[in-house]
Amino acid sequence: MSRAAAARGGARLDEGPIARHLIALSLPMVWGILAMIAFNVADTFFVARLGTAPLAALSFTFPVVMTVFSLALGLGIGAASVISRTVGRGDHDEVRRLTTDSMWLAMAIVLVFMAAGLATIEPLFSLLGAGPETLPLIVAYMQIWYLGAPFVIVPMIANNAMRACGNARLPSAIMVGSAALNFVLDPLLIFGLGPVPALGLQGAAIASLAARAAAFVLAVAALHYRMRLIVWALPRWQHLRVSARRVAVIALPAAATNMVNPIAVAVVTAVVASFGPAAVAGFGVATRIEAIAVVPLLALTAGLGPLIGQNWGASEAGRVRAAMRISALFCLAWGLAIAVLLFVFAPQIAGLFEADAETRAAAVTYLRWVPPTFAAYGVLICVNAAFNAVGQPMRATALMLGRTFGLFVPLAALGGWLIGLWAVFAAAAVANLAMGLVGYALARRRLTASV
Repeated sequence: MSRAAAARGGARLDEGPIARHLIALSLPMVWGILAMIAFNVADTFFVARLGTAPLAALSFTFPVVMTVFSLALGLGIGAASVISRTVGRGDHDEVRRLTTDSMWLAMAIVLVFMAAGLATIEPLFSLLGAGPETLPLIVAYMQIWYLGAPFVIVPMIANNAMRACGNARLPSAIMVGSAALNFVLDPLLIFGLGPVPALGLQGAAIASLAARAAAFVLAVAALHYRMRLIVWALPRWQHLRVSARRVAVIALPAAATNMVNPIAVAVVTAVVASFGPAAVAGFGVATRIEAIAVVPLLALTAGLGPLIGQNWGASEAGRVRAAMRISALFCLAWGLAIAVLLFVFAPQIAGLFEADAETRAAAVTYLRWVPPTFAAYGVLICVNAAFNAVGQPMRATALMLGRTFGLFVPLAALGGWLIGLWAVFAAAAVANLAMGLVGYALARRRLTASV
């Protein structure tokens, strides 16, 4: 990408201070990630006011929704990886072609997924355990949700393409705007107001569709008018096939990696359930607190990927090493600070979410065992982001599988059986610490030795 092209909204990340680039790329993503958390919290908050059955129906949709989001995130990571490395090589025409081809690929995949999803709503959710009380609500919700699937996946590609080119502010602004629109539309369409009828759970689906459609329009407009990254001519089949292969090599392992953690949490929740409902509730409270506490670490990985990718493409090994070192130091500083905060104030923080003493006790146990290893977890996800950025996704997948199904799940099951609830939570700490160290050592040997 030329300097003139970068001035249109992107940035060359293979020159200038590394720390400043990381801040510029990561800080806007804090707000973007918080906005996406708020998006889901708003849906749950307003639907809960409809009663138990609608809330249960919404909960049943979680595995399918997470599958689509994992696919979208994987495609976005794949596109960002190949685009950022091409930006580093300075080939802006190829950047435009790759961005456009990635969006064509996403549309093709999502249309197939949408058709299959619409045709299998009832049998799929019956298989997942939905009964006669919730199944009609699920069908009404998912018929609308599936129609909005393109508005989930395509903006993910567009936002990752913009970040790959060094612009994190536009994607974050789009994410915040979409969440704000959903927050406004949710109560209006769920409960009705004036001439707007109360649509219940269907209203939540329509609100999500409208908010994500707005994100779709804004993302495509930003790519075209601000970033100049869309080629409107239809791609040649040969070029599209090559682009699709380059993206898919990263996207498929990345999508699988992003599905690993929710599956592992579901398995561990079943282990925690053996200690009673209060333990499950406490685990849920603690993991919600954890999700907020690690937002800066997730934002860092979103900024690190484009930075590593561009410098890898530009053969700047020294800058890759510097970026990894600065990221590790931030993870250490943030992880230690938040660990001390949560350890000291765990009872008070848990009390903000739950009044029951037994539930609070379970949450406090988690918050005193796991947060001290947030620094190691941050290093692990940064290493994963770096491996994806340089086109080595299988290393990232292996590290995450090692953390979840190699250590966390078996140790949690064994600890819960032999020792008690605290050992289940200690298993997460052991997994974070061990794989954070392994990831850092692997990155030093495989990622920064040469470009």
